[in-house]
Amino acid sequence: MDSSDEEEERTFVRVLSEKYNPENFPYGQGVVVLPSPPGSPVKDRLFLPSVLVLNDCGISKAGDRSDIEAFCAHVLELDLAYNQLNDWEEISTIVSSIPHLDFLNLSMNPLSGVQLQPSVADVFSRVRRLVLINTQVSWDTVHTLTQHTPELKELFLCLNGYDSVSESQASCPSLSLLQITGNQLQDWAEVRKFGRLYPSLSTLVLANNSVSSVGDTKETLEGLFPNLRSINLNNSGLSQWEDIERLNFFPKLEDVKAQGIPLLQSYSTQERRSLLLAQLPSVMVLNGSAISDGEREDAERFFIRYYQDCPERELPQRYHALVSKYGHLAPLAEVDLRPRGTVVEVRWGDRVEPVTLRLEQTVGDLKKQLKALLQLPSNGIRLFHIDKEMSSVFGPEELKCGFRALHSYSIQDGDEILVVPKEKNRCSSSDF
Repeated sequence: MDSSDEEEERTFVRVLSEKYNPENFPYGQGVVVLPSPPGSPVKDRLFLPSVLVLNDCGISKAGDRSDIEAFCAHVLELDLAYNQLNDWEEISTIVSSIPHLDFLNLSMNPLSGVQLQPSVADVFSRVRRLVLINTQVSWDTVHTLTQHTPELKELFLCLNGYDSVSESQASCPSLSLLQITGNQLQDWAEVRKFGRLYPSLSTLVLANNSVSSVGDTKETLEGLFPNLRSINLNNSGLSQWEDIERLNFFPKLEDVKAQGIPLLQSYSTQERRSLLLAQLPSVMVLNGSAISDGEREDAERFFIRYYQDCPERELPQRYHALVSKYGHLAPLAEVDLRPRGTVVEVRWGDRVEPVTLRLEQTVGDLKKQLKALLQLPSNGIRLFHIDKEMSSVFGPEELKCGFRALHSYSIQDGDEILVVPKEKNRCSSSDF
């Protein structure tokens, strides 16, 4: 490598020295500056914060191991996303020099076709959360990593173009969360492999894959996913209610996301949630919202009424269980919730006309309606409300405010609206 290449090379150490140079922190701001030994490539050594974010910095090499050790003794989380790291040897140099590393994000680094040797993988043993989004990392490398991270809890493998899952002879019993969003998995036979690879899995995020079914028996799902509590199937390919019913076979499942699936496209928003909820009696959270006892009962009753007129052969299995719980339910009475019209008598001189009012409209709206309906003069009118029951006590009430809604005047059927021309001298109520 010539001197110009060395100058252009972006190492982890160089980026650290640039981002956390003491000259950039004249008042400390929580960064402790330690004297550097002779020969160090940076002016001073820095005692860095525990969360270190160096994404999109063009890093392709590690740099001097001793400098990393000095800088990062207390770093717990390291974000190296959007860099140019394409050599596991360089990555392992960085990781091995950070003794307490818990979280590592390598997303968007070009790791396609780059194999991790088992002899190098031991340095990842302390990592508990590993993010490999859009790295195109191979399953062989994933398995090498999980076999050498005995405390790994969370693994993110989104957007890696996987259309299948390769199996491994060794499982990763510590893993509890797998997020594999935005890949190309279609066959449940591939998803089934996660149960053998990660037997303690409690959260599985399969969103934005094309998984078309949940194709296993109750005994198989109980055996493969005994601890699964949450599954995300948003924007998957599920198209049969039988697949929703099979979710009940996961013995500990309590949190389900199933939005944007073909099965639900023809239903209204209310129908989607109610029908899903009624099919999943053990689920406590649906599509991110907690389920109350009242909502569950309403949904289950809705489910009975929705299916009760279907032929026996078309009734879902859940229907019979709910009928045993609530009995056969009478159809709900149809209620017209449209705004009801109120009929009043409109008096204009000797002319009296019945007019239907919408009480949500304003006084201004009513004036426009009456001018058009009664062909009233355009030089202005005044309106008075006469309460048929209270007029002898209170007299007429002028409808003055053009933006005020009619319902605020307590107008009822049979009341009278008196229309008079607008004059310069206002008429008092004694004129009527």
